[in-house]
Amino acid sequence: MSASHKTAPFELLERLSAHTNPVAPLIAQAHDSVDGAVVLSTCNRFEAYIDINQPAAAAHDSGVAVARDAIARATGVAAEELTGSYEVKTGAKVAEHLFSVASGLESVVVGEGEIGGQVRRALDEARQTGTASSELERLFQRATETQKSVKNSTALGRAGRSLVRLALDLADSRIADWSEIRVLLVGTGAYAAATLAAVRDRGVAEIQVYSPSGRAQFATKHGLAQVSDENFPATAANVDIVITCTSREEPVVNAKVLRAGGYDRRSLVIDLGLPRNVDPDVAEVTGVTLLDLETIRLHAPLEELQATDAAREIVRDAAEKYLAKGRQQTAQPAVVALRKHVFEVLERELARDKSGDPNIEQALRHFTGMLLHTPTVRAQEAAIEGRAAEVFDAIETLFGIDARPAFASAAPPAECPAHQLHAG
Repeated sequence: MSASHKTAPFELLERLSAHTNPVAPLIAQAHDSVDGAVVLSTCNRFEAYIDINQPAAAAHDSGVAVARDAIARATGVAAEELTGSYEVKTGAKVAEHLFSVASGLESVVVGEGEIGGQVRRALDEARQTGTASSELERLFQRATETQKSVKNSTALGRAGRSLVRLALDLADSRIADWSEIRVLLVGTGAYAAATLAAVRDRGVAEIQVYSPSGRAQFATKHGLAQVSDENFPATAANVDIVITCTSREEPVVNAKVLRAGGYDRRSLVIDLGLPRNVDPDVAEVTGVTLLDLETIRLHAPLEELQATDAAREIVRDAAEKYLAKGRQQTAQPAVVALRKHVFEVLERELARDKSGDPNIEQALRHFTGMLLHTPTVRAQEAAIEGRAAEVFDAIETLFGIDARPAFASAAPPAECPAHQLHAG
């Protein structure tokens, strides 16, 4: 259930992002079959990545069910409201999707850089809440590596623009000299720093900041004038551009605030928040032009919506390597069981040897290791080719050892029987 600007209206994405309690723990606690969950929630995307210890078909249904229930509990968005507004990806498709997302290939503005940090923070949050399974750790770490590879190896990262930079591009036709523009930045979070950098790159010198939560560290760190709650309406009404990027659930700027500050000019209000930081009624105030996420999306240049072939190829290659490594691990229970069996036989034979000759023990251990080397390598090769079931069959036929996970026979041969990854 990957809901994004491609599948859902911004109004729904706004409601999905308005959750005060982490969603991942609600998913992880929903059923014993859920080994872990990571939730990626951004201004134009809401996705849940779920590690489920069930066969593929059952994992699909379970993943959708637990995700929809957790979302309803955390956001108030009923399951039926989500119908038609999301995609579900399972198994092999999950890795390529996340790697594409992390690399900015699925963003409103293709190549934008903020999403890479958001993917990392999603994993960090899952670690803090204890919902990051080992498989999800591996998945998200590879996503970050892929994002860095795309950034360093292609022109995508250099060409891609952030949402705020695109918004400032749209404002260019209204502004003759950026150095004379006065800007009020509303918000002091991670995205505020990127916004501040984009504004300063334009040559803006007079920038003030307002923190709805009253935090002054951001202003001090970046050398900005801090606006108090008392002076906020007047400041918002008398600057040339107001840019909002907070995580507040209620709008911070509305028509009442501007009018209370004595607004009587022409200005631009850029709302980068989700949920909305700006009430749509500000567009009704004479002289105000409102640019929100939906407007910015509609004006995204077509050439920036086309990812380069090189970036896509890097993502596909990274996903295939990730899957190959996962397939290799599917035969691990059989390899472990075989080695355990053989070494138990070895220990019994050594116990029977009464000579006490260390050379005999050393020779037998060396012989056993050499004997196990080829079966181990062949088992891993077969697993990479999607033939892990043959490895389990062979171990059972030759040694009478059934090392299969409980549902291994039901899993598709190209996917890991112990973990079904689900982007729901």
